[in-house]
Amino acid sequence: MSFLQSLTQRDRVFDFMAPQASPVDVRHGPILYMEDVTVSFDGFKAINNLNLTINDGELRCIIGPNGAGKTTMMDIITGKTRPTSGSVWFGSRHNLLHMNEPDIASLGIGRKFQKPTVFEALSVFENLELAMAADKRIFPTLTARMTGEIKDRIDDVLETIGLTALRHQPAGILSHGQKQWLEIGMLLMQRPRLLLVDEPVAGMTEQEMERTAELLTGLAGKQSVVVVEHDMGFVRSIARQVTVLHQGSVLAEGTMDQVSSDPKVIEVYLGADDEEAA
Repeated sequence: MSFLQSLTQRDRVFDFMAPQASPVDVRHGPILYMEDVTVSFDGFKAINNLNLTINDGELRCIIGPNGAGKTTMMDIITGKTRPTSGSVWFGSRHNLLHMNEPDIASLGIGRKFQKPTVFEALSVFENLELAMAADKRIFPTLTARMTGEIKDRIDDVLETIGLTALRHQPAGILSHGQKQWLEIGMLLMQRPRLLLVDEPVAGMTEQEMERTAELLTGLAGKQSVVVVEHDMGFVRSIARQVTVLHQGSVLAEGTMDQVSSDPKVIEVYLGADDEEAA
């Protein structure tokens, strides 16, 4: 039987359609491990001996003043920036410093930037469908059964992000918060094990912030979620564990109450506030 003939078999399940076992081994440790990581730009250390551990299924908030190294940290994890020294592991098998950006994304690390980037002329449903098409493990619409599986997956993600009622509406009419949720949904279509979210509530209404808090806390456990955020009220509403970065390294770590009462953290934030007011 030829390959083209095999495609007409509506009941055939191809190997690439079968559920994929995660290649990330977390049996013996965390899902993300950064040790002694340093990044220097012309002598300036944007990241300075950074040590960070994220457990499987954890929701971690990363806070810190401007210039603390939060964006550079995410750039390192996703392969956009190579550190000067140190090691970065995804599970116990994958050295991220030996991988490029596409391979890291395929491994199961998704990143959502601060500004939403959705296809505004396409419907909400089509944006999610296109996001699944970007997954190199899947060739969409080859068979009717495959299409059914895609639709089921899209329905699940639409429910998760709260946009089921807007599935056929163009993404361009969505509010800012809804576009943020759609972009998170586009990442979820690719089933990431680790989701990096950069300032998700910037520009949102209070109601949208509450819904975003519900969304992110609901994802924890299914994925590991790292949230970089400046809004301390929002961080407090979702935080289980908080890491404070300052000058490229970890200044403090613990619950929100613990870090907010830490004298070192208070000094850094009060200093940052004084500089902004000057």
